[in-house]
This record gives sequence, structure tokens and C-alpha cells, in this order.
Amino acid sequence: MQLTKLMAGMALNTEELHEIEITGLAADSRLVKPGYIFAALPSSQKESSTDGRNFISEAINNGAVAILAPEGTELDDKTCLLLHENPRRHLAELAATFYERQPKNIAAVTGTNGKSSVVSFSKQIWTKLGIVSASIGTLGVDSEGLDIQSSLTTPDPIELHKLLSELEDKNINSIAIEASSHGLDQHRLDGVNIQAAAFTNLSHDHLDYHLNTNEYFNAKAYLFEQLLPEEGTAVLNSDSAEFDKLYSICRDKGQNILTFGQNASDIQIDCLDSVPEGLRVCLNIFGKPYETHIPLIGSFQAYNALAALGLIIALGSNIDDAFSALANLNGIKGRVELIGRLQNGSRVFVDYAHTPAALESLIISVKNHSKGNLNLVFGAGGDRDSTKRAKMGEIAFKLCDRVFITDDNPRNENPSSIRKQILSGCPNAIEINNRATAIEQAISQLSKDDILIIAGKGHETGQIVGGQIIPFDDTDVAASTIIELGGELK
Repeated sequence: MQLTKLMAGMALNTEELHEIEITGLAADSRLVKPGYIFAALPSSQKESSTDGRNFISEAINNGAVAILAPEGTELDDKTCLLLHENPRRHLAELAATFYERQPKNIAAVTGTNGKSSVVSFSKQIWTKLGIVSASIGTLGVDSEGLDIQSSLTTPDPIELHKLLSELEDKNINSIAIEASSHGLDQHRLDGVNIQAAAFTNLSHDHLDYHLNTNEYFNAKAYLFEQLLPEEGTAVLNSDSAEFDKLYSICRDKGQNILTFGQNASDIQIDCLDSVPEGLRVCLNIFGKPYETHIPLIGSFQAYNALAALGLIIALGSNIDDAFSALANLNGIKGRVELIGRLQNGSRVFVDYAHTPAALESLIISVKNHSKGNLNLVFGAGGDRDSTKRAKMGEIAFKLCDRVFITDDNPRNENPSSIRKQILSGCPNAIEINNRATAIEQAISQLSKDDILIIAGKGHETGQIVGGQIIPFDDTDVAASTIIELGGELK
């Protein structure tokens, strides 16, 4: 593709290179090949990531024919310099133009909790309707014929637009994407043709990055204020504290609005009851009554399912057909995932809950399915928002019968200090630094009909200690312990 086709009012340091052929884009100098544009992105003020401007020479040596950089950047040679006041945003726009093709129906989901489940449920509903689809997020890319893992909830714009183009080439026209606050703040979804966007909830998380809750909300709201077009549909949780603000934003933009929840006018919850193997849900959808059994544990999963239902309806599917698919939803790995049972009827679950609100919602919901005591194993990640640790301890102290405090992903922090902060809110907890040992002891102490929740890491298959990722899977440890004790896996 010619450089001029990619240009959008950019300033150049030469008039001679407008017609050079661009063969690719990269924001990592090590990935640059001949003919590439290298995006020399500055370090975010909120992160200590490497400044791309320090690697311009390496990128040019690797074959870069143009450099995208912040205004004020200068080059010693004649390499084409593309200056922009917001190079992160413009990189996304360049990626959208370079890869050109995108699926017809794209839905995005934002919120503190539930994003992974909502995009998975959306794909499951589409599949039930015979629509070839994909989901993109924390768990990677889930689509027929593709198995792609990603380390980010929302991939970088180059990776994302390349992926969207590949999906379109395979005639996969319906996509659900997780939109993390980091991804939105860093413009990773700019240039994506989003037709429907859902908001799940907002609670305490990522304040190490966003600094305060207002900034955190604004990052989420960017999806509706800037990325969802006027003709798009906003699918909003009417029971969230942020509903009124988001409703006003979407109304003022002239977007279609579809609400779900107990206070909703479109997909209204009339009953939500916990039953032994799931949820009994009664709905009023645009004035018509519906009732179903959703085979998922936790009332919050009903909200995730309804957010997905709202997106599917917003993108044109038949309401009755989409609703019928709710009865066949499967939970995703590491989200209230039942690992197995012991002979005494006690059950073991693994979940990703790592925020105060998510942990509280999880415990309360699972308690409704329990006849025995509620036991919990959890920790907190290092190099992340430390203010939530004591709060999570307080929640565990208030709601659980027995608590084991252990290590999560300590990263570069002292694990003992992290545990101490949690213990300040849960002084009666059992402290075991080794996570595997904590899980094993917690399972071995379960009594008749008890429930154990192993929270914090969910689907993760490694534990980050210092700069190393040590292979570790909560599910594997729990499963092997259950088998050793004569129990059975799900």
C-alpha cells in the first residue's frame, strides 16, 4: 500500500517519499522488516513502559521506511518522519486503513467484571443461531479454525486490525471484543467499526494506572463517547451505579439504547433465583414474558448472559431464537469453574475474581448454592493497585467461614508484605505462602456439602514471581488434590 493512502493530514520531514510502498506496521523495533512503518510510541505517563523513540535507529536498520512519532521528534537522516500529536491514536487509524477489511458485525464489551464471559456468551449464542463468529479477549481468540493466544485483554491495534482482517477473509462476520480500560485509554480499539457496545459494571480496580475512579470511568466511557457511532446501539446495565451517566452520554450522541437488569425497560429481570445447578430467570423483553434455566452458578452470570443477549439482539438476531440459546450457555475457564467434588459432597470452584466487588459478588452468589460452609483461598497481585487488598480481606472476613491467604502473582513486590495487607482486613485467616500448599490444605479440610473457592488467577497457567513466569495452574492443583482424596472431577 502506498504511503499517501495511509496519510491523513500528517506532517512530513521531506516531500520526496510520499509514494513509497508500505509493507507493514510495527510498534516493536525487533519486528520491523523492510518497507515497514515503525511507530515510535512515547512511554505512557501512567506506565513505565519503554519509550519507542529510543529504538528508532534500530528500526531504520531493520528496514523501516517511515517513522510515526510524537510532534517535536527529529531525525538525523532522510527517513520519512510522520509527526502526530497523538501517535497512539493515529497508529490505530493507520492499522485500520492498512488492513482495510473488518467483519460486518462487531460488538465491544467494557466494564470492570464480566467482559470475558459476555464475549464468550455472545459467541455461544451466535453459534447456536448458526452464525459463524469469534470472540477476542483475555482468553485469546475463540473461533472456528483459529487458535490464537494473546497476553492482553485488548490486543494492540496492529495485532487487532490484522486479526479482524483475517477473520473477515475467513467469512467470520460476527465478532465480540473485550474493551479493557487500558486498551481504550491507549486507543487500541480506535478505527474498529463497532456497531454495538455493552457496559457491565464499574468497581474498584486499576487505580494504579487510572489514579482515580473518575478517570477510570472516563476510560470506559470513551467506548461510547468516541468509538460507538451515532447509529450504534449501547447495551447498558440499568442496575449499575454508572447507568444514569452513561445513559446521558449515549442519549446525547443519538445512539440507540438497550437496557438490561431489574430496573431495565427493555430486557427486564422479573425473577432471578439460585437453584442447585444454575439460575432460574424470568424476563420481560420488550413487553413479552420469558422464562428459562441458565446452567451457570452465580447471579452475576445472569447479568453477563443478558448483556450478551442484548448485543445479539442489537446486531439483528431474532429475539426468541437468541433467548432460547441462554439455556445452553457454558461457563468459561476460570470463571466460577467447577473443578470437582469430594466424596462428602463438597465442591471446589476456581474463579478469576481479583477485585473487591468481584470477590464479594462471587462469594454471595456461590453461597446461595451451598448447604455447608464457604471456604476461600486467595491472594493479591503485586505491582498493582494496593488499596484493594485490605478491602478484599474485609470481604473475606465478613462472608467466609474459613479463609486461606496465599500468594497470587507477587511480581516484584515482597509477597509477605502483600499478604500482610490482606490480613489487616482478615485477621483470622490462615496464612500459607505456597499457593499449591494452600489449595491442597483447603481442599483436605472440606466437610460435608462445603464449597471452596480458589480466587484470583482463574484461567492463568503461570505465577509471576520477580521477572519469571513459573508454570502454575489452580485448576491442575485442585484437580490432582481431589483425585488423591478419592473425589471425582466434574
